[in-house]
Amino acid sequence: MTTPSSRPDIIALLADADFKYRADTSTWSHRDGRPFSKEEQARVLTATRDDFEAQFERFVEYRQECADAPEALQRFLAPFMQQLTVKNLGNAHEIMSEGDRTEFNRLLGLIAEPPRPFTANTF
Repeated sequence: MTTPSSRPDIIALLADADFKYRADTSTWSHRDGRPFSKEEQARVLTATRDDFEAQFERFVEYRQECADAPEALQRFLAPFMQQLTVKNLGNAHEIMSEGDRTEFNRLLGLIAEPPRPFTANTF
């Protein structure tokens, strides 16, 4: 959970920042290569200790969520498997609602993708 004095817009900019300075625009860049606008650059330079701490807290929560994902996926799938006579993932996926599939894909992504290391631009 972010601290009350943190600013989500600053955290979002920090999360998307590639901190390589661009001489052509005198700014940093977004991770996708777009240069920060002058307004974004000015805004991100107002980051405080609280903003950085909030970003770190998000990283800690993410790592815990990755660690808990295998068990969470089993708990999530249990009710679907109970409804099936032929218990396999494909059959469970067929009886899920769209929202269930979204949650299934989120949990599966936490398990299948290696956790991102903590870097200044992870979150």
